[in-house]
Amino acid sequence: MSDPQPPIAPRRPYSHSYHGVELNDPYFWLQDPNYPQVDDPDVLAYLQAENAYFEAWYAPHATLTQTLFEELKARKPEQDESVPYEKNGWRYQWRFKAGDQYRVWLRQAVNDAPDHWTILLDENTLAAGCDYFRLGALAVSPDGSKLAYSTDTNGSERFVLQVIAIDSKTELTPPIENCAGSVVWNAASDGFAYRLVNEQWRPDKALYRNLDDGSDTLIYEEQDEAFFVGLGLSQSEQLMFVSAGDHVTSEVRMVPRANLLAAPSLIEARREGHEYDVDHQGDTPTSGRLLVRSNRRHANFDLFETAIDQPNEQHWQAMLSGDDAHYLVGHVAFADAVVVCLRIDGLDQIQILSAKGTQQVNFPEPAYSLDLGTNPNYHSHTLRIAYTSMVTPQTVFDYHWQTDSLKTLKVQEIPGGFDPSDYISQRLEVEARDGSKVPMSVVRHKNTPVNGTAPVYLYGYGAYGHAIPPSFSSNVISLLQRGFSFAIAHIRGGDDLGYHWYTSGKLGQRTNTFDDFVDCAKHLIDTGHTQAGKIAIGGGSAGGELMGAVINQAPELFGAVAAHVPFVDVLTTMLNPALPLTPMEWPEWGNPIEDAEAFEYIRSYSPVDQVSAKDYPPMLVTAGLNDPRVTYWEPAKWVAKLRYCKTDDNIMLLKTNMGAGHGGQSGRFTALQELAEEYAFFLLHLAPDQD
Repeated sequence: MSDPQPPIAPRRPYSHSYHGVELNDPYFWLQDPNYPQVDDPDVLAYLQAENAYFEAWYAPHATLTQTLFEELKARKPEQDESVPYEKNGWRYQWRFKAGDQYRVWLRQAVNDAPDHWTILLDENTLAAGCDYFRLGALAVSPDGSKLAYSTDTNGSERFVLQVIAIDSKTELTPPIENCAGSVVWNAASDGFAYRLVNEQWRPDKALYRNLDDGSDTLIYEEQDEAFFVGLGLSQSEQLMFVSAGDHVTSEVRMVPRANLLAAPSLIEARREGHEYDVDHQGDTPTSGRLLVRSNRRHANFDLFETAIDQPNEQHWQAMLSGDDAHYLVGHVAFADAVVVCLRIDGLDQIQILSAKGTQQVNFPEPAYSLDLGTNPNYHSHTLRIAYTSMVTPQTVFDYHWQTDSLKTLKVQEIPGGFDPSDYISQRLEVEARDGSKVPMSVVRHKNTPVNGTAPVYLYGYGAYGHAIPPSFSSNVISLLQRGFSFAIAHIRGGDDLGYHWYTSGKLGQRTNTFDDFVDCAKHLIDTGHTQAGKIAIGGGSAGGELMGAVINQAPELFGAVAAHVPFVDVLTTMLNPALPLTPMEWPEWGNPIEDAEAFEYIRSYSPVDQVSAKDYPPMLVTAGLNDPRVTYWEPAKWVAKLRYCKTDDNIMLLKTNMGAGHGGQSGRFTALQELAEEYAFFLLHLAPDQD
């Protein structure tokens, strides 16, 4: 029986010109002109042919893929539950029941018997019959009688918002389509604020729905096509914040929760490059102070305070200053304390400012990741924290700042057992080609040799100031037990080492991100962790762009590539302001329409534009037909061009989820099937004797 043959996408003449440069795009036809509706028969036929090729290639490896899937699934508890939290006289919790793909949300009155829980919402029921399901908002009214929730059943991230009476499950208002997910209830529980997305999938309107008469009233509409509207509730629950912003500029207004129809009050007008966010500390909407985290003085942000009736920037007084080593990433105001999340020399920290002074929560490991858990109560002396490291499963703590005590509430269960002493975790420092010191986190089994023979899975992202923390994954154990090391490159473009780490990997410094990743791969070779050609690499979205750029730069280093929903047609996308995210993305990548220098720079690294006739490693590429963030045709065009240009016989697969979006398949077990496919791909190419 002959091997399956890959589809060959037709090349159809198409060109467009900018700044005197003609761009030829023979695969432009893969962009359905009716998008987001995709019904062009040629487009669908090509994507389906690629999916059939994908299935045919994997068919002989079904046993390995299934073995990996069963391993991954076996490390997830069949039954799981969250640590409950209390709010307004109720205790809330989610649970996974045995065999369920989705969560069941429950609650009980705080004085109920411990085993007396009632179902608030069952995601499994809502997902029945759907190929894809995602829960967006889940918001109980302050009086505890009503529930607002939103759902996405195709991956388009256009949510349908519904409101029900909790006891009777009756619908209280007609469903609202094309929502952005979040909901803020008013204080009286008879209305709520929500957001709508426009045709370009931009949340541009905040509205108020009156449950008494079903009417909608516009709260705020954003006219700038590059700005997204956001809604949030202060920790004090006295104010709703209406934010607008892109990646580098923000503007916030406040509205009393007791009257969401009051005119929004502007805190500080937008100024290009000024980012700020706000919380409120006070018992009424007109008392207390605002706490503002702002980058007006230092790129790593400062924390300011100002009286509620003097919100403008001229009145801000410094509370806590950032510097080159101290990066303030967030804050929460409780009644008697302010919690500040920061990174000190790249390591997550939590500081608590109160009448006792400044307290810091201490943890013993040299490298770890911290995040805040669910902390819904303003009058609390306890902070819920989520903690993990490369060898420490997810752990939930409560920190009591009045007694400076830390209580463990839950440690992630790993069925079958997990012994941290079997694994070695390191934080390496890589000298990049320009002299910068790039951190890299590495974990391996203690029996894995460091003599250049072992394979490595190197992961990276590097964009939007999004740090990839050194956190635990039960999934990667399947590779570690088969002799792989797993590494995370904390490259520029993320904010792992501070805001400057982000800015030195964007706009005209974007190629630092790709160089850092390649230099991390070379460091793994130089230190004996692996050898050229035995490095598997993976990344998604902007991390998929990273994959495309590094295989154009140094394909000989890599033995297998997984690029998920990769943002690889950067130049063409940034030249099309009609696409959902393009105007908002210009501060990240540059505006090649107006700026000839930005045009040439983006073209110099855009993966699709830089594909050339040379050998490329084996590649697994995924896409989502309904993806509003990275449109399906980007990976499709990339694969088509690679197949046309490359000079090797290495396998290249494209899998398009025809009923999903940016996040791939939904459901806790279905998603593991796709991960099993990725791991099988790596093993077949880098450790075939381990299958």
